[in-house]
Order: sequence, then structure tokens, then C-alpha cells
Amino acid sequence: MTRFGCMALFFCATAGALGAAVCEEITHDSAQYTICEIDAGTQQLDLFLRDDAGEIFGQFTSVDRALSERGEKLVFAMNAGMYHDDRSPVGHYVENGEEIMRVIPNAGPGNFGLLPNGVLCVREGRTDVFETLTYIDEAPACKHATQSGPMLVINGALHPRFLADGTSLNIRNGVGTSADGQRVVFAISDQPVNFHSFGALFRDYIDVPNALYFDGKVSRLYAPDLGRRDFGFALGPIIGVVEPAD
Repeated sequence: MTRFGCMALFFCATAGALGAAVCEEITHDSAQYTICEIDAGTQQLDLFLRDDAGEIFGQFTSVDRALSERGEKLVFAMNAGMYHDDRSPVGHYVENGEEIMRVIPNAGPGNFGLLPNGVLCVREGRTDVFETLTYIDEAPACKHATQSGPMLVINGALHPRFLADGTSLNIRNGVGTSADGQRVVFAISDQPVNFHSFGALFRDYIDVPNALYFDGKVSRLYAPDLGRRDFGFALGPIIGVVEPAD
């Protein structure tokens, strides 16, 4: 079901109960993380930005409340890319096949513009992280897509600008995908880490060829069966897994 080993019998039972995502708390290179793995072949990832009235969801609970009105529930979620003050996406954003924001291919200020950045593309039966220029060249037909940056791992190598002794420490979250697009692994640090450490988690422990940074400081996780319903300032794009309500 997952490559991660359970740390305790209680935790194994809790992770298995989640169904849509197998989550585990792990330690890598002396830092603590929570990792959740999705099977893209059997579980459908969705992006959420605005409700039916056009209002930004902002919180996981708002998404779950809207889903409950149609007999569904949110079983896993994470913030999914950088956003402006009005919560609109900084970069490329596609939801249910509709492009909300175009691709931004050029360098710019902040982490988003630290090239190469990338795009998470959700398609039927698979999900992939693409470096942005590769995404433009291949033009995959994504049901959902969100652009963020920087890339953490590019074809098995860490982003060239990452420094092992980097002093910028934050709670960080991101996503990595396997070469066949079947494993989708989300990670959030449970303590402040630098980019190098976070990227090395995806390259060395999670073992995926491509991984994308979502954000820092505002990073949050929704995994209710693990007791995680992180709350804070309103978010922009949210990615999650939906299941029928009990």
C-alpha cells in the first residue's frame, strides 16, 4: 500500500483508516515530517479555490462543508501553491479543465520565481510534477493543475540553488510524483527546515524523480483520521481527496 513503514501499531491502524491517503510521521536527517501518499490510479485528487458563489474557500473546513451538501467528504487536503493577497493563484491554475491563471514561465521575485519552478498536473489515472518549461512543451491535458516554485527535485537532482547550510528555515510543504505517475506523495515538515533538507527528503527518503514546493509558513495539512485539521490564515488553492460521506 505504501513504501513507508509504520512506526507503531496504533499509528498503522490510524493510517489505514484514512483510506484515501496513507500518512506517516517520520524523521529524516534529524527533522520531523508528516508524509501522505496517494495512489493516483485509484484515488482522485481535486483542486479547490472558490465555492459555487465565487467566494474563496480559504479553509479546509469550508471545502468539507461544501462537499457535505452533495453527500461527500474531504478525507485529505493540503494547501497547493502560492497566492496573492486576494487568495488568487500566483501561477498557472486549472480547475476541472478550466484555466483560471496562465502559465508563468519567466523568473521573478520570491520563491515562486526561483527557476526552475514547476506544475502539478492531475489527469485521469495519473498525476505528475513537471518542470514548467517541460510542461509548456508537452502541453498535457490536465483536469487540474497548479504552478508553484521552486522545484525541489528535477529528474532526480536537487534544485541547483539549494545550499546544505541554508539559513532560511520554515515549516514547508510540497509534493512529489513517481515516474509512472501513480505515486503522489505529499509532505509537510513538522519543524522549520531549509530547502536543501526538504528537497533531500523527496529525493532520498520518498524516492521520487520530481518534486515541487508548495509554500512555507502557511503550510497546513488536513488528515482528520490523524487528528490533523490545521487552521490559520485563509489559503488560496487547496488540493484534496474526496470520498462519499458515511
